Amino acid sequence: MKIAICGKGGSGKSTIAALLAREYARRSRAVLVVDTDESNLGLHRLLGVDAPLDLMGYFGGKRAMTEKIMAAMPALSSLDLVGETWTIDDLPPGHVAQRDGVRLVAIGKIHDADEGCACPMGMLARQFLEHLDTGGDGVVIADTEAGIEHFGRGVDQGADAILMIVDPSFESLRLAEKVRDMAARIGVPLYYILNRIDLFSAARLRKGLPDSSRIVCEIPQDPAILAAGLDGRALDMRHPEIAALADVLDGILGVRS
Repeated sequence: MKIAICGKGGSGKSTIAALLAREYARRSRAVLVVDTDESNLGLHRLLGVDAPLDLMGYFGGKRAMTEKIMAAMPALSSLDLVGETWTIDDLPPGHVAQRDGVRLVAIGKIHDADEGCACPMGMLARQFLEHLDTGGDGVVIADTEAGIEHFGRGVDQGADAILMIVDPSFESLRLAEKVRDMAARIGVPLYYILNRIDLFSAARLRKGLPDSSRIVCEIPQDPAILAAGLDGRALDMRHPEIAALADVLDGILGVRS
């Protein structure tokens, strides 16, 4: 199965991605986390690994990829940047980090000021996810950038489901409406995860969401998770709500290639 995780900045996308990846690894599933956020510098720490080399470098780097894109315009739909089907076991050495059954690849990062837009990274992310074969029971978790730009780039189109992380904020509720519409437009099922909630905020979020029946998990504020995040430590604890979420996702999505 392929899962895209989205939400507003600071809602806990990377935290949920790391915890869910660990849960599936404990169940002896092949797990790959794909970091598609060019500005996120901390996901590897949550997984307890060093940052891998940008996957874009394996395909020639940002400049070479930009040149390919420019040469193909306006017929971008015919441009193939990846060129082959990948499995989780096929990832190039150096461009993948691994610990305790969880692999991590990072599509690309903004490393320098004035280096240009991140459009090539978005195109590579979309095609890489589309070319991934999960091998039946494998799990691919794509951690997207904040907001909705990844929808515009088409990154979510290859997912079996989209999980939107909703924290207790007005911005999350308004973003949920936009994400609902975009997910419906591309035909990918959308589900909500309420994060960092208490009894009061959970009730308000259920009332404010466009379709509360799509809530699949509610995660209370957890001091242990907060402390690990502040310290830059790996999130390797088992979390009951995340375990229940994995059960729900398996029931909804089953095993897909």
